Amino acid sequence: QVQLVESGGGPVQPGDSLRLSCVVSGRTLTALAIAWFRQAPGKGREFVARASWTIGITLCAASVRGRCSISRDDAKNTVYLQMNALTPEDTATYYCAASDESNTISTYDTAYNYWGPGTQVSVSS
Repeated sequence: QVQLVESGGGPVQPGDSLRLSCVVSGRTLTALAIAWFRQAPGKGREFVARASWTIGITLCAASVRGRCSISRDDAKNTVYLQMNALTPEDTATYYCAASDESNTISTYDTAYNYWGPGTQVSVSS
């Protein structure tokens, strides 16, 4: 069974950077496609970034492109989401998700069958 646990969220000020972590257990990272989504209060779930390392493709959503990167540490079986130049619009609960289809490049949450509990990010001055 694949389990995901996010961490690294918290209160930050506009312009700050954050690195969110997603520790994966039950499967190696190369056997999965990984994505990050977020959900702001009162809004639907929004795609942020995804990675399919078996085919070497990563992507950040247009809303965060240029401020976002996704990477991994195989030794720690951990995926990272780096977010820079944060704005209040980035305030949300951030979720790590995984798919058994390691070459998945979908930006839809229905394509991912494993989810972490989320980590909350709050950006305000």
